[in-house]
Amino acid sequence: MSESPRTPGLPDPGLANPAGPLPAPPFDPQLAPVLDDIGELRDAAPASPAEVPAWRARLGQLAPDPTLEELRADGAYEVTERHVPSPEGAPDVPLVIARPAGLEPGAPVVYHVHGGGMIGGSSRAGLAGLLEEWAVPLGLVVVSVEYRLAPEHPYPAGVEDCYAGLEWTARHATEIGGDPERIVVAGGSAGGGLTCALALLARDREGPAIVGQLAMCPMLDDRNDTPSARQLEGRGLWDRRANHVGWSSLLGEARGTEQVSPYAAPARARDLSRLAPAFIDVGSAETYRDEAVVYATRIWQAGGEAELHVWAGGFHGFDQMAPHARLSQDARRARLQWLGRILER
Repeated sequence: MSESPRTPGLPDPGLANPAGPLPAPPFDPQLAPVLDDIGELRDAAPASPAEVPAWRARLGQLAPDPTLEELRADGAYEVTERHVPSPEGAPDVPLVIARPAGLEPGAPVVYHVHGGGMIGGSSRAGLAGLLEEWAVPLGLVVVSVEYRLAPEHPYPAGVEDCYAGLEWTARHATEIGGDPERIVVAGGSAGGGLTCALALLARDREGPAIVGQLAMCPMLDDRNDTPSARQLEGRGLWDRRANHVGWSSLLGEARGTEQVSPYAAPARARDLSRLAPAFIDVGSAETYRDEAVVYATRIWQAGGEAELHVWAGGFHGFDQMAPHARLSQDARRARLQWLGRILER
């Protein structure tokens, strides 16, 4: 994989990539055994874009999505699905709209973008956890978007679907019991990268005035050449090789070149000023560590607001795979506290 010039002003997270192998940071003691237990899920990652459909099917068997009825949890939550206008000529964008039963009108809204390496996942993935962890304690409406996936639908299909859903949510927030002045965009992994892309698009298109962006272990840089990517190759849940497949599926031959849009790979953005306040977190023992740290640093350098957490010993998606680990609980608590603060402004 060839290296591309870095964006002007971008601090080099590796202080240059040294020759030879790099020692990897250790996994947290409570997390390391979990990687062995989920070996089948880890090892199922596709080796090329051609293998993505089979990988999706296998993932659906290992971790099936909940039904709407299951998400309703015997009446604890009000859950509906809507199909909203899409970018011109594309299918309508599905949204799952969920909130605690009996929630008062005018509640804050979290617009959720699912993960999956740009090649998998769905609007229902992880939604039950968000309802329990965020919607109940903070009194939120959660809107989760289903976007078209690569390689069948390369850039810009996915991000344009997400943006169309965000615009609809902002226009119809009152209708779904939300407050149009208090919308936070949130997502993890690919959804974290798309969260950052939506913040850029909302600024550049003068679109919805989101009040925050919460990006968990975000997928930001198609160049895939940071020291953390090299350190963790062959280790953890989503390594450099799997990341290469995700980016190649999304961008094709443009991956790694200077033709990549910042709305595809937010690390490419030259201007990170005037963005919604950001919360960015990442594990120290995962592929995306360095690009996340650099992105937060560049927001500060541009005069913006970002809260950054690097969780020592965390692998990619550790809090989902090991929710009862102390590190996972700390990470989840930090996100909830930030959301509470940002929504009280």
